[in-house]
Amino acid sequence: MALLRGVWGVLSGLSKSGADLCASCGSRLRSPFSFAYMPRWFSSALGSYPKKPMTSYVRFSKEQLPIFKAQNPDAKNSELIKKIAQVWRELPDSEKKIYEDAYRADWQAYKEEINRLQEQLTPSQMVSLEKEITQKRLKKKALIKKRELTMLGKPKRPRSAYNIFISECFQEAKDGPSQVKLKTVNENWKNLSSSQKQVYIQLANDDKIRYYNEMKSWEEQMIEVGRNDLIRRKVKHQAKDGTEEC
Repeated sequence: MALLRGVWGVLSGLSKSGADLCASCGSRLRSPFSFAYMPRWFSSALGSYPKKPMTSYVRFSKEQLPIFKAQNPDAKNSELIKKIAQVWRELPDSEKKIYEDAYRADWQAYKEEINRLQEQLTPSQMVSLEKEITQKRLKKKALIKKRELTMLGKPKRPRSAYNIFISECFQEAKDGPSQVKLKTVNENWKNLSSSQKQVYIQLANDDKIRYYNEMKSWEEQMIEVGRNDLIRRKVKHQAKDGTEEC
C-alpha cells in the first residue's frame, strides 16, 4: 500500500491542472483519472467512476440558467451568467447553505468512492495509468478549459481584418471544395485596394474595442465570484500597483 500511495501522489501531481467549474470558491478538485485515457483492463474497475461534484455556485447556476434563458431568450450567455452571479451574491446565507451542504456531502461521497477504486488497482496498473495520463493530460486539459470558459461566457477574441473578410466572403465564393474556395477568397484579399482593406481594418479595430470592453466587464464579474485564476496576468499586475490599462 505504501507504493500504491506513492504512485497515487505522483499521479495527483500530474493532474492538478484541471480547473473545476467553481465560481464561488475557486477551488480545484484533483484526481489522477480526470484527464486519463482508460485502457481496456482498466475499464472494468472504473466502469462506474464518479464525476467530480458541482460546487455550490455551479449547482446554483445550472439550476438558474434555464430559467433565465426562458425569461431572456435573446440574451447572451455572458449576460445571463452576470445576472445569475448577482442573484447568488444577494442570496441569503441560509439559502446558500443548502447548496454548500449539498456540495460537501457530494464531495465526501466522491472521496470515499475514489478511495474504494484505489484499492482495486495493482501497483503495475497504477504505473501504466501514470504513463497514459502523461500522454493525454495536456490535450484534455485544454479541452476542458475551453469548455469551462465557454460556460462562463468568456468573450470571443477580436478578429483580424483578414479574418473578417474571410468570414464575410467565404460563403459567397463559388461552390467547390473548401480549399479551393479559401484560395479564391485569399486571392481576392490580396487584390483589394488600400481603401477597400481599410474598411476591414476599421472593423477589426472596432472588434478590439468590443473585446476590451467585454473582457473588462467579464473579468470584474470573475473577480466578484472568486475566479481570480481566470484573470489575465496584466490585469492582475495592474490591480496590485493601482494603475489601469490604457
